[in-house]
Amino acid sequence: MAEHGATVLRVCRAVLGPADADDAWSETFLAALKAYPRLPADANVEAWLVTIAHRKAIDVTRAAARRAVPVADVPEPGGTPSSPTRWPRSRAGSGRPSPTTTWPGCPIRMSRP
Repeated sequence: MAEHGATVLRVCRAVLGPADADDAWSETFLAALKAYPRLPADANVEAWLVTIAHRKAIDVTRAAARRAVPVADVPEPGGTPSSPTRWPRSRAGSGRPSPTTTWPGCPIRMSRP
């Protein structure tokens, strides 16, 4: 850790910035300790650690992208007619599409069996 810690931290900071780099640095060395017994004797340890650090930093970025983002106001149910996340209303407002709904821009007509 003393020999390669600064290099690993630089990699984490380059990918994540200073805020999340410390967590990725810690995750890197925890993963390295688990995998170290399987490392070949002639392996380049610094390159191996940099690879782990880069992958851990990417994992932190992906995890942040999956987290919910707080919003000030929750949109009303029903949305707008052009909202891509809503089904077209039919059947007296049941929220389900009719058995033969044509979706805007889609050449296929939906039909239930």
